[in-house]
Amino acid sequence: MSPSSSARRRTLTAGALAASAALLVAAVQVDTASAAPGRDAAIARAEANVAHHADLFGFGAGQGLKVKDVIIDANGAQHVRFDRTYQGLPVVGGDLVVHQDARGKLADSSRAKGHNPAVKSVVPSVSPQHGAAAALGQAPGISGATATPELVVWAADGGARLAWQTTVSGEGKQGQPTGRVVVTDATTGEAIESWDSEQSVAGTGHSEYTGDVRIDTTQQADGSYALIDPVRGHSTRDAKNLGSSSVKATSGSLVTDADNVWGDGRKFSTDRTTAAVDAHANTAWTYDYYLNTFGRKGIKNDGRGATVFVHVGTNWDNAQWVDSCFCMMTGDGDGTTDPEQVDLDTMGHEMTHGVTSATANLRYSGESGGLNEATSDILGTMVEWYANNAVDTPDYLFSDQSTPPWLRRFDKPSLDGRSADCWSKSVAKLDVHYSSGVANHWFYLASEGSGSKTVNGYTYNSPTCNNSTVTGVGNQKVAAIWYRALTVYMTSTTNYAGARTATLNAARDLYGAGSAEYATVAAAWSAVSVN
Repeated sequence: MSPSSSARRRTLTAGALAASAALLVAAVQVDTASAAPGRDAAIARAEANVAHHADLFGFGAGQGLKVKDVIIDANGAQHVRFDRTYQGLPVVGGDLVVHQDARGKLADSSRAKGHNPAVKSVVPSVSPQHGAAAALGQAPGISGATATPELVVWAADGGARLAWQTTVSGEGKQGQPTGRVVVTDATTGEAIESWDSEQSVAGTGHSEYTGDVRIDTTQQADGSYALIDPVRGHSTRDAKNLGSSSVKATSGSLVTDADNVWGDGRKFSTDRTTAAVDAHANTAWTYDYYLNTFGRKGIKNDGRGATVFVHVGTNWDNAQWVDSCFCMMTGDGDGTTDPEQVDLDTMGHEMTHGVTSATANLRYSGESGGLNEATSDILGTMVEWYANNAVDTPDYLFSDQSTPPWLRRFDKPSLDGRSADCWSKSVAKLDVHYSSGVANHWFYLASEGSGSKTVNGYTYNSPTCNNSTVTGVGNQKVAAIWYRALTVYMTSTTNYAGARTATLNAARDLYGAGSAEYATVAAAWSAVSVN
């Protein structure tokens, strides 16, 4: 497979699909005897399947498909993910996944709520300036705010209407990247929905770091060493306390050292390379976890390494993944009690937001937003289990090193006073960091089971919402099920009921419909009231 073919973005309209459908199907039939097909063949077959099953996919005149991702299983089964357009406009909530067997025959489909994105007109009655003004009005406290409106077809709630999706970007009071996405009806000006554009985890620091660790560096022409990982491709830079709106991928300076011995291992260190050690090493562990566990080559599965910044903003006690610059940003804490936010599960959490963006792209609002946050909690925690570091012992306590005793916990999320243990209709109204509790609780129950249990020296006691008893199958199996559900079956509007279906499909694929793993996935969802 050539780099050019794997990297290209292909767009086909409904008319082009219909016109070439017979040819594509003929090509599929001729090729049925071939071995596992390549990416282009899988895409062609998926396009033909959409054209020939237009009613199933709600695919009609004026629509187009943009390839977003292709997964080919070891048995040749193919899963092709498309974003949808209408009259050239992005359809928010119109994404779909075509599941087909090794011969290209349609096996199943996963579809977001936007089944029919047709609107009467793609000419807005409300100006983009109106949408921008409305968005700025909903984003107080952001300094240097700029509003960028984009005309879209809004179909995330199942209907279809022309809308302005406006992204407000700027800085918070501590120089952190801050933003909000505001959606307004482009015909009436009515507010539709809004959410935070930056996907962050709040913390208070107190990192104990990861002790003495190996970090991969690159020797420079002058004999010094730089934090450029020659294996994974990421680099670590000192942002020099620039605010986020000033930080670009080339901002600050590359972290260098004369003798390849970095940092002093102390909290609140005056040696600015100390935070960089943890950031660089934990980025490598995250990369390795995804590669060695799932075969994923980097956040976007293209082998590209991220740019990691330490010392962003002034007294910023947080960390964030910023998809637009493919950057990980970490702050210095408050300088008195909270150190840098560079512990293992925090770094894994934030970079997993990038993985979610590149795959299901779960909307950061409502139940989908809770699943987005839970994905980062679950897989970020699994980075910690993968690293198995002696200082930061693997556990089910998220961000316990930087926010003692923990920021969120999996066995009983409600112990933080705000997160949900069980699903109810009100979960969608919670902040996404708290609605994530339902999925986090499911993950713990499926992994370890219900009741009292001591793991790595820490005692947990996980209840069930239906008074059932659940026996776990181990977190590696459950994480594999979640990852496949995310990358193959979930879409941007997946809710908790959809997550149950997606994970059961994934468990069936990996372990069989009659397996203990499949039964445990179902039992754990019922145990958190998702039936």
